[in-house]
Amino acid sequence: MNDHPDLRLSRREFMRLSAAGVLTGASVPWFESLASAAVKRPRGKSCILLWMDGGPSQQHTFDPKPGGEFKSVPTAVPGIHIVEQLPKLARCMKDMSIIRSMSTEINDHYDAKYYLHTGYKRAPAFEHPAVGCIASSQISIPEGDLPGFVTIDAGNDKGNGGRFYRSVPAYLGPQHAPLAVQSPDRGLENLRNDSADLDARLALLARGEARFAEERPLPAVAAKQAAYERAVRLMRSSRARAFDLDEEPDWLRDAYGRHRFGQSCLLARRMIEAGVSFVEVFHRGWDDHEGAARRIHARAPWMDAGMSMLIRDLKMRGMLDDTLVVWMGEFGRSPGDGGGHFCKAWSTVWAGGGINTGIVVGKTTESGKNAGAAVEERPVSAPDYIATLCTVLGVDPRQEVMAPGNRPMPLADKKATIIKELIA
Repeated sequence: MNDHPDLRLSRREFMRLSAAGVLTGASVPWFESLASAAVKRPRGKSCILLWMDGGPSQQHTFDPKPGGEFKSVPTAVPGIHIVEQLPKLARCMKDMSIIRSMSTEINDHYDAKYYLHTGYKRAPAFEHPAVGCIASSQISIPEGDLPGFVTIDAGNDKGNGGRFYRSVPAYLGPQHAPLAVQSPDRGLENLRNDSADLDARLALLARGEARFAEERPLPAVAAKQAAYERAVRLMRSSRARAFDLDEEPDWLRDAYGRHRFGQSCLLARRMIEAGVSFVEVFHRGWDDHEGAARRIHARAPWMDAGMSMLIRDLKMRGMLDDTLVVWMGEFGRSPGDGGGHFCKAWSTVWAGGGINTGIVVGKTTESGKNAGAAVEERPVSAPDYIATLCTVLGVDPRQEVMAPGNRPMPLADKKATIIKELIA
């Protein structure tokens, strides 16, 4: 605590932050320095998607049931309960909303991942762009130093979760493909090059790349050219420092948790702060066929620390209203022990982004043998989710983009219904 500047909050700032529930007697010293840091970043909405690959159990996280394996506890919002294993997130409830009525039709891992990333079901010989690529195409800074979409690998908690889905831009163009970070601690490897003749070598390479692209105007060549141009911009940009977690103080890295998920959440915040429009943090291994309780009990401390600190950190920096945070997987788990895939009734969590928070949208069956087996109120489909996310980010989900064959395709399915309860 003694190695960071002795910065002070005004009485008015202190009272405002205390009322917001982000200061406690134990945390005041390091939150003071955090709150005093001025953040300058491009204006506009952005999104961090925390993807729990394999399908997290709703009854063991955000929709506990009477007599379930985990006890429920009250949150900061009266009447809303989540499992006791997530106490820090319970205290963040005023900045979060829970959708408990996701109902999405598909129980196969890969097809469900595709559906929840694009809002469309898979079709033969046709690909739809992932939502991160949509955000890149619609709200990122054209020709910016940093890509519009970054993915961060938060590791694998054993298990599998089926074939891994990788976001593709499809007909939006290769410039909107995600930049993949394989490890938050390593950031982007081989990014720095201090060679004296770097500019000359890059210029020579650029001429060769341009000539090759002109002679062979193919999608694969265009994708390679886009990747090359992005790499050069990154190497020359001062914003590339955003990938280096060593610039963060130890106390803040500790607060996120010195585990891969927590450090991925911290890196995601740095990406948004630097101007990236969409960041997906994916953690694999949530396909808990042997039952969800034991493994979620082990995961809960790091998930609770990383996600709650991300929300608090964004809030303290004045970024939460402009940054939507979404926690989810491709479906939920079967009622009871969570041993099976379950797409009929499951949960997602939304925070920030200027949405209505401190609420629960939808309801599942509450008690008896069918507890959690069906949606009782306000079903939400995959297209509804994508259309709402686009709307929160300031993107018109009905906007059409020309797909192969001169086929106009809306960004979200025309049948989608916006989740109006979330829209402030």
